[in-house]
Amino acid sequence: MPNRSTTKRLVLLNRYYKITQFYSFLKSTAIKGGSAIAIFVLVLLALEYFILDINSILNNIVHTYEPQVIILTFGLSETMLGLVPPELFIAWAGKSATPWLFLFSLATVSYIGGVISYIVGTRLFLIPSIKNHIENKVEKHIINLRKWGGMFVVLGAISPIPHSMVSLASGLIRYSFKYYLLWSLFRYLRFIVYALVIFQIA
Repeated sequence: MPNRSTTKRLVLLNRYYKITQFYSFLKSTAIKGGSAIAIFVLVLLALEYFILDINSILNNIVHTYEPQVIILTFGLSETMLGLVPPELFIAWAGKSATPWLFLFSLATVSYIGGVISYIVGTRLFLIPSIKNHIENKVEKHIINLRKWGGMFVVLGAISPIPHSMVSLASGLIRYSFKYYLLWSLFRYLRFIVYALVIFQIA
């Protein structure tokens, strides 16, 4: 059983999350996340049945491009603020000869991309004008990081909140690197959960 000090700490933490509206933000993020994957699935199905043969397109990509090219493209996207939705690459992995191996590779590349974004964030102080510009673009993430710390890094890893932007913000405010690395491991969970859905329909 938790001791008295641990219980008190949990009570205070729960109160803090309520005051800072973390639970409301968590609920909103969960709804957006569920809606995002539902919309992606519906669009994929609609394209498949009414417009395009998605299976043929994905199979064509698998046979036309080397896996290294696809994974490198994804890595560049994940490092540059997540320009391409990971779901498209997860669908590609589902059509490969070893889906779960490629999924693990994509998740690892995404994780490393986040680490690179974190490191870039820590070095932006060398160019004040760019640092100020980036800070303005990720201001809300910085605010949430300062309020919720690791919990917000977790949300950035598993939710539609861009992981690379949260990573960049983490570097900007010098959030603990070892804790960043720990909480960012939840990135793998997102890929697994999405794959369980997308592999069934793509």
